[in-house]
Amino acid sequence: MSCLFNSISYFLQEDPQVIRNKICDYLHQGHPIISGLNTQEVLEIDGTPNYVETMRKTSTWGGAIEIQAACNIWSMSVNVIDVRDACRKVVNFVPVNNVYSKSITLEWSGGHYEPLKSV
Repeated sequence: MSCLFNSISYFLQEDPQVIRNKICDYLHQGHPIISGLNTQEVLEIDGTPNYVETMRKTSTWGGAIEIQAACNIWSMSVNVIDVRDACRKVVNFVPVNNVYSKSITLEWSGGHYEPLKSV
């Protein structure tokens, strides 16, 4: 299972595979992930043939497209902190309608996502 889906699962208290499937269903149905852009065209830019089918496999890692879809599905903001250097840049993902009821934070090391757990 992908660390991204496991990390989102920590906050949503939902099985990571269920989260993956909901995101893949959302993408397959062509729901918007970026305002003003056709979802199928965005998936084609990635260059992965049969993007959604490939993403359904538990061995496939999730990334920015799946984070954006999750924002839209669960009406949440996702802050991703790049922990690879001291700057700790933050990328903020919000739903296309800019309306969200909660925010979560993930750390990203360039190849791994981890939920930022509050203590």
